[in-house]
Amino acid sequence: MATVRPFRCIRPEESVASRVAALPYDVYSSSEARQEVLREPLSFLRVDRAETQFTDDVDTYDPRVYSKAKDLLSDMIRDGILISDEEECYYIYELTMDKRSQTGLVACASIDDYLKGIIKKHENTREDKELDRIKHVDICGAQTGPIFLAYRSRQSIKAVLDRAKKETPLYDFTANDGIRHRVWKINGSSVICELKEEFSKVDSIYIADGHHRAASAVKVGLKRRQDNPDYTGNEEFNYFLSVLFAHEELMIMPYNRAVRDLNGLSSREFIDRIRESFEVHLAGNKPYKPEEKASFGMYLDGCWYVLRAKKHLTDISDPVKRLDVSLLQDYLLKPVLGIEDPRTDKRIDFIGGIRGLAELERRVCTDMSVAFSMYPTSITELFAVSDAGMLMPPKSTWFEPKLRSGLFIHAI
Repeated sequence: MATVRPFRCIRPEESVASRVAALPYDVYSSSEARQEVLREPLSFLRVDRAETQFTDDVDTYDPRVYSKAKDLLSDMIRDGILISDEEECYYIYELTMDKRSQTGLVACASIDDYLKGIIKKHENTREDKELDRIKHVDICGAQTGPIFLAYRSRQSIKAVLDRAKKETPLYDFTANDGIRHRVWKINGSSVICELKEEFSKVDSIYIADGHHRAASAVKVGLKRRQDNPDYTGNEEFNYFLSVLFAHEELMIMPYNRAVRDLNGLSSREFIDRIRESFEVHLAGNKPYKPEEKASFGMYLDGCWYVLRAKKHLTDISDPVKRLDVSLLQDYLLKPVLGIEDPRTDKRIDFIGGIRGLAELERRVCTDMSVAFSMYPTSITELFAVSDAGMLMPPKSTWFEPKLRSGLFIHAI
């Protein structure tokens, strides 16, 4: 059963919360991160991407960068920009985008639950990205970006959160991108005990987003266990910062694809090859957004097409192979366009659904030859893959809205 516990949070002073809160470190390029910290000097991105405090010739992974991150975090605490709660609390975090809200519980999850498979993953991680966050967490002595977790909805948990949301929020602000953020503190002992008890009945928790941060937090915890052989299991390094959402709260957007060339084929030859596995229909000039599984939009030579996978390709039980991202990869990208490994092939690019279909058209007009709009992977599909102990293809899900960093910090 899942262990989900309250913690002593380091968080922004109320008057500066909107300025401190930052999008996750990995949604920015280095140049974008530099521009953002120039725009907002209090942005927590300074800590998460401390290379922004150096000249361009200093590498992102330079040891000085991690030391600087630690110093900046200490400075924000010293200057009162960040404050520390004295008691262990849960927090409620509500994000609202386009009039749709999702509510999560901010808490600490157990590294033992991760190791035992109670917390389940659906992605592989890259060693270089893991190592970066391991150094950041270890040197800063804090987890600064929450892991986005999901669980199967329980009415009993929802009722507790709904009650708590009737109180005055701790934070209530709308960020520059239009996302509204509201936070409530839960510090009553009876409510804390109730939530602990309810989550102890949850069989499985799923990583929705943040696989690298989760893996890094676990490895730092294991390292500190080695350094402290008399550890009891209650130390903060045994837990990692998370926001847990009921599955029905979440919205997954598509992760679209674009390819640089047609693998030596003419447009006509390319379409003829596609017809071996897909029905192909001309959709015209209007962007096509798939409305059902196993259907895809394709933008080629200034026209949109509708692709539908033939029935025999979709009538399968394997939870990975029946994903739309797998159908496109296995029956078009690989055999027709020669994309053997989408993780490493430089000819393919992945475009988050938040950017819209106009971005696919723009890319085809500039540096790509063909683009594909996808039907989003569902949270049910994510659960099915994780429960089977399998892994999704890269870039299968795009969650919106993104959790902000800097609102909740867990010292270890």
